[in-house]
Amino acid sequence: MSSVVVITGSAGLIGSEAVRHFAALGMDVVGVDNDMRGYFFGADGSTQWNLQRLTKEVGDRYTHHSIDIRDRDGLDRLFSGLGANIGLVIHAAAQPSHDWAAREPFTDFDVNAVGTINMLEAARRYAKDAPFIFTSTNKVYGDTPNSLPLVELETRWELPEDHRWYGGIDETMSIDNSMHSVFGASKVAADIMVQEYGRYFDMPTAVFRGGTLTGPGHSAAELHGFLAYVMRCVMEQRTYKIFGYQGKMVRDAIHSHDLITAFEAFHKAPRVAEIYNMGGGRFSNCSHIEAFKIAEEITGLEARTEYVDQNRMGDHQWWISGTGRFEEHYPDWKLTYDVPAILREIYEANQEVWKG
Repeated sequence: MSSVVVITGSAGLIGSEAVRHFAALGMDVVGVDNDMRGYFFGADGSTQWNLQRLTKEVGDRYTHHSIDIRDRDGLDRLFSGLGANIGLVIHAAAQPSHDWAAREPFTDFDVNAVGTINMLEAARRYAKDAPFIFTSTNKVYGDTPNSLPLVELETRWELPEDHRWYGGIDETMSIDNSMHSVFGASKVAADIMVQEYGRYFDMPTAVFRGGTLTGPGHSAAELHGFLAYVMRCVMEQRTYKIFGYQGKMVRDAIHSHDLITAFEAFHKAPRVAEIYNMGGGRFSNCSHIEAFKIAEEITGLEARTEYVDQNRMGDHQWWISGTGRFEEHYPDWKLTYDVPAILREIYEANQEVWKG
């Protein structure tokens, strides 16, 4: 069995969790990460701290390459050198922010869309039979979720219990006729291309459309990293800006560990051109108001917030992922972290890093 896993964005939240997980399973991990997150979000967003921690923890099982995924020749050299040893590809590198994408649309598209086809083509040439896992986003559905018949409750927006998607939005929601944001559109292009390489070239590809992906490995910044940034702001007594919807917008949250165990399940029994909505579902979700209340209870500190009466363009008012399709294909997989457990772990992991 091929023993190498190639992971892009290997120093980021999902990438670093994947590095640890698959190294622990006995695979050799080749990481690709040039800390573009530091360029996107400044010092708060840099993943250098996580890379240093990762290399110490994983040791010889991990080899790092500071390759930009826009560099086709660099990726070609990497993949051609590894060849048939590649048993899995996890593509987690991305520009992940709505707001940032609008500042530099070319960079956003080149990283998200062109970088993805660069990865797909390298995999097709040198590791065609290796499962190829792509971390997409629920933003491929644009703002269509905002057309749902939401009801305002005391601390959140909510769907009526008799609605078909009360248990979570599934993959049948249309991605057309909606505002995606520039970021969402670049991820749509990548998402469709991963599906197409699966169907057209008969490659075992999977698209995981994530809700809020989170965990202690997040380099929390204002423009990306909802739950981690909530906790960071409370711990450091920063002011958190809440954009619109009375702070009652709902997000489901999946811990990076639970996402990676889903990746492992696909790796063990791959399929062709699959699409999975992936998040915390009804098991793990909260509104912004509810997240701050939990963070206050954990820290014993009062949250400082500023309300901006204008939601971000294309932002979701309510999102809970329907994970039924994945659970049907992989019935042994289960979520293990809910929002309070996620926030507590983020708090405990950052005691020495985030101080008021």
